[in-house]
Formats: sequence, C-alpha cells, structure tokens
Amino acid sequence: MTDDINPEQIAEITAFVDIQAPPPDDQPTALFLFGTNQEAPTEIAVDRYRAGLAPLIIVTGGVNRHNGIIEGRTFQRLLVERGVPEDVIRCEDQSANTWQNVEFALPFLQEALRSGLTITAVSKWYHRRTVHMLKTLCPDIGVFHAIGWDPIYAGKPVTRADWPSISDGKRRVIREWEEVSHRVADGSLAGLQRMGEAWR
Repeated sequence: MTDDINPEQIAEITAFVDIQAPPPDDQPTALFLFGTNQEAPTEIAVDRYRAGLAPLIIVTGGVNRHNGIIEGRTFQRLLVERGVPEDVIRCEDQSANTWQNVEFALPFLQEALRSGLTITAVSKWYHRRTVHMLKTLCPDIGVFHAIGWDPIYAGKPVTRADWPSISDGKRRVIREWEEVSHRVADGSLAGLQRMGEAWR
C-alpha cells in the first residue's frame, strides 16, 4: 500500500494523522478515552489522575467486535482497580464506533465544559478522526488537547516510526489519512488545526 510512497510523503502522512497535542504539565483537564480493547488509555488516565491532572475521566465504548468486552465498563473497572474513585469517572457503554463514542458521551463533555475544564482526547496516536469528531459533535469544545498512544496489532506496536513496515499499521494509517482528508473536504467533519500544543 505504501510501496509507491516516498519518505517525504510518509513523513507528511505521519505528521497529518498524529493527534499529539498534550496539555501543559501543570494543567488539570477532563480526559476523554476513546473506546478500544487495549489498556493503554487507562494507564495514561491513572498516571494523570495520580498527578492531580485528571479531575474528570470520561470513558467510552460499547461491545468490542473482536473480543466481546464492553469497552467503557472495562475502562471503568481498570481505573477503579488502580485507585481512581468512581465519582471521578463518567461511563458511556453503548457506542459501536468512534462517532458514537462522542455522540453518546455529549452530556459528559458538556458537564466538563460547564465546570471549566478543558478536554483532552486520549486515542491511538494516528486516529485523527477522534479530534475532528469532537469538534464536529461538540462545536463549543473550544481549544482542546490530545494524547496519543501506540496500539499493538499482531504483537507489534504501531509507532510513528514503524507504521510503514507493519501491515496492520500501514493499512490503518493510510485509511485515516485518506478518510479524514476526504471528510474535511466534503464538510462531514469540522476543520481543525493544531496550533502549538492544542487543537482549535
């Protein structure tokens, strides 16, 4: 799939899909964990909670099509097991895709915004749809942040450096680049720019 893509284009695609725009080290924000069957988002959330930087954690995801777990409930359980109080967590557990992660959790996003918290998305590093969907479905989100993590497929981490040589990574990154570019162009996703360490 990337056989005809040169190193400059690989660098351009990587930069485009990379969601990374973390909040300042001393700024508490509301975390929005996009659904997945991998545990990395909970590790990020626990670390930030313990540092006093996650007063509200929104977890999302219904039944995972690969292993049948309920993603939001699994996130919630893992967080509680690691010492995050239940009253810090808001759980959306009905969504079947990324769009619904946001759509069904809108009341929790509004709660966070009303309380004066900035939102930080927590998602696979290349899952650029996540930030556009937040802006599309929650247009009053204002300036927000994002923390990306490296997913593992077939035992291999899909990183910013290695994705072109990993078939699962290559397919997903190229698809993300193509789909987001197309949907922003046709207006079905809101336009968005990363400026400094924030999306706006």
